[in-house]
Amino acid sequence: MTRVLALDYGAARCGCAISDPSGTLATPLAAVARPDAPEGLRELVQLVRDTGVSRVVVGLPIGMSGEEGAQAAAARAFAGRLRRAADVPVELHDERLTTRQAARTGGTADEDSRAAAHLLEAWLDAADKARTGP
Repeated sequence: MTRVLALDYGAARCGCAISDPSGTLATPLAAVARPDAPEGLRELVQLVRDTGVSRVVVGLPIGMSGEEGAQAAAARAFAGRLRRAADVPVELHDERLTTRQAARTGGTADEDSRAAAHLLEAWLDAADKARTGP
């Protein structure tokens, strides 16, 4: 597996985390401010290029009932813009409870990037199960 970048998208900040090349560990990176602004999107595209990731996973905020709201629509639109700008595959992955996990686990990285790391761990687990079976 190659490296994967996970993004916890928000209009004010976008938390970032990256996997190691083996797809085992998720490490939080610095959050990117205002990802919808041209400079924020440019910073994310540069992060994709600098890290050489093969895929980006964007958190999809789904309610506990399973319904998608305005935030999910915004995340989908952002993922499309990033896919076009960075020319890399972008997937959406359910981000339920990642912010709570980030708040509980603490750490030195900002909370948005810790949430992105939890998102990435969940995506890596799902990808591993898909490869190896249940």
